[in-house]
Amino acid sequence: MSSMLVAAGVMGGLGLFFGSLLALANRFLKVEEDPRIDAVEKLLPGSNCGACGQPGCRAFAEQVVGGAEPPSRCTVSSPGGLEAIADFLGVAVGAAEKRVARIHCGGGLGRASQLASYEGFESCGAAHLVGGGGLECSWGCLGLADCVRACTFDAMWMNASRLPVVDVDKCTACGDCVEACPRDLIDLMPLAHRLIVQCRAPLAAEAARRICSAACDACARCAADAAPGLIQMVGNLPVVDYAAGGPAAPEATFRCPTGAIRWVVGEQFTEDRPAAAAGRFHGHA
Repeated sequence: MSSMLVAAGVMGGLGLFFGSLLALANRFLKVEEDPRIDAVEKLLPGSNCGACGQPGCRAFAEQVVGGAEPPSRCTVSSPGGLEAIADFLGVAVGAAEKRVARIHCGGGLGRASQLASYEGFESCGAAHLVGGGGLECSWGCLGLADCVRACTFDAMWMNASRLPVVDVDKCTACGDCVEACPRDLIDLMPLAHRLIVQCRAPLAAEAARRICSAACDACARCAADAAPGLIQMVGNLPVVDYAAGGPAAPEATFRCPTGAIRWVVGEQFTEDRPAAAAGRFHGHA
């Protein structure tokens, strides 16, 4: 009995000792948070989408208050909302380059060769695991709208060719569609970058054209016709490097025999747009 009392006394003493240490640490080591962070967070849209590069609006507010990011880095907020933050902090709104989701596949119905009919769960992720959804091209878009369902801003829809179309005005570059695509066919790119390679199949010549009429066949005409250094052929696919090469121009796409590289102004796949808005497929359950 006495040993139990001794043990209880020791544990109680240790608890009191460490509790006192924590209280002292909290008193002398506590870092006071800038109250402006709360105010800026309330002025943000609260979507916690991550488009600004931070894990949420709270983290972004901390960066803005600390001067590490301009308010304009938030691509979801309205111009009025950004002005309110800038006025509150006494800083410039700043200029942020508009980025949007771009699709690196131009296959779709009637272009990509189909080996079998997929009749499973309506999901790109599921089809990718089960025989590639019946597509002969194991790199192409499966057309089952996982990216559309992942978009919380209603900025994507499936066109008549079962390819995802991005509404560049609504797109916030949050990256949810990028994560949703099981074949890594979506990238976030500056809207000003208009040369888009719409193929990821690393094949060449007849092997590429056999699986998809819109596939890049590695002819390298785009690289030859572009400004020096702008386009390099890497693994049978053209890679556009805006930093290394000269100015981009639509001439680089003129001799492409399959349309695998496009000069895009605004939306992709406008040539596949259905005649009426009623033809849209949003892919929501």
